[in-house]
Amino acid sequence: MKKLQILIGAMIALFSISTVNAQNTTSKDAVLMAYYDVKNALISGEGNTTSAKAKDLLAAISTFPADKLLAVDKTAWTKYAAKLQFDARHIAENSSIAHQREHFASLSENMFTTVKALKLNTSAVYRAYCPMKKNYWLSEASAIRNPYYGEEMLTCGEVKQTLPAAK
Repeated sequence: MKKLQILIGAMIALFSISTVNAQNTTSKDAVLMAYYDVKNALISGEGNTTSAKAKDLLAAISTFPADKLLAVDKTAWTKYAAKLQFDARHIAENSSIAHQREHFASLSENMFTTVKALKLNTSAVYRAYCPMKKNYWLSEASAIRNPYYGEEMLTCGEVKQTLPAAK
């Protein structure tokens, strides 16, 4: 009977640890995934949808598990979280697609620096460049879908850098 209790206790502990690890990965990924949602909304050219997705990004930033980071990573997160929030807030508060795209350029630069420094990506991240706008964006796919011009110039741009999946 005692062995059965120990076995059940060990299984519960193992399940709890794997659940916590999955939540931490999901939470760290949540900021990048929410950024992709903003990018995809900009591609569609829908200002109201983009605004809603930016609110989701703000929520992901505010619930990011910074307390689980190493001290050096926590410092980097603190440095960029305010910048990410600033641009996400401006995108969320305005339904003008042109204004949203202006802030998206800054958001993209800060997101790239954050993802690269903290290794927030569990899959490859493609950093693409729009030569017409002279700005970058991040994508979950290597295919070009330009958020700065949407349908107007959907395939304008090129991938300039790829961040491999973080381990």
